[in-house]
Amino acid sequence: MEETVGLLNKIRQHNKLLIALNENCKVSLPDDVLEVLRKPHRLSFYYFQYMEKGSATFKTDLTEFTIGDGELAFGVPNQIFTKLPYDVNMLQYALSFDEHTLSLLPGNYPFLFNPFAANSIQFDLESQQRIKNLLSGLFQLLNGSSKQKKAEVILAHLHTLLTEYNTAYFEQYQDQKELKGSKLEKYIAFKIAVETQLNEHHDVQRIADQLSLTSNTLYAIVKEFGGLSPKEWITNRIMMEAQRKLQYSNLSVKELAYELGFSDPSYFSRLFKKNTGMSVRDYLSEIQDLSSN
Repeated sequence: MEETVGLLNKIRQHNKLLIALNENCKVSLPDDVLEVLRKPHRLSFYYFQYMEKGSATFKTDLTEFTIGDGELAFGVPNQIFTKLPYDVNMLQYALSFDEHTLSLLPGNYPFLFNPFAANSIQFDLESQQRIKNLLSGLFQLLNGSSKQKKAEVILAHLHTLLTEYNTAYFEQYQDQKELKGSKLEKYIAFKIAVETQLNEHHDVQRIADQLSLTSNTLYAIVKEFGGLSPKEWITNRIMMEAQRKLQYSNLSVKELAYELGFSDPSYFSRLFKKNTGMSVRDYLSEIQDLSSN
């Protein structure tokens, strides 16, 4: 396994936008890029695969799922992402772009924070046609013969596409429509706060204060959307990050504990075993066994 740092740099840039889109694998990828895509890899960019016709199975971190006709799979930076297997014969669009490109867009797309922990999106027939048209048009913009690539037009297409994705993501949860106001916004804000403070002291009360919530209100919101208490949610997220780092770094247990904000490496080791069911040493042995197959 290897990390995908610099993967998009192997694909053309458009007016300083780091973005790539492949339609039915028409653009040949270098062998080393294909080698990365066929194995679990840590994303360094946003990735979206729209399946026009066919089916494909993916794995994001520890969750495996399958998409079919007119469905989308997506991954975000730092997730461990795998497509099982990597089949080039499906009718599909594979879109990638970096954080800088996202920052240039005019909208907010809260589905990227994945509040419902669902890395797949379903679309109705009308939406499927719009998305196919947008992807096809964007592919022509990025890969056409014109030497002049207009960044503002590319960004306009991308904004509309992400708006379609965002709308469909939340429409999948019609039974929770009444929760899409301030409570969902607070849950997303909680996730953002955890991400930005992941390597700092993990204080639930401090996050509640930042969100202008009582600890009881934060507990109720995170429990409702995430199924766990805030403390459990944070612990799970940190342990997931520990597993990611163990796959892509040579840190010692002590170094890893300190990097994740733990002052006591022994406590970190005990927490890791309690959360994953195995010691750090056993987890590393399992990774080595898998990578040798």
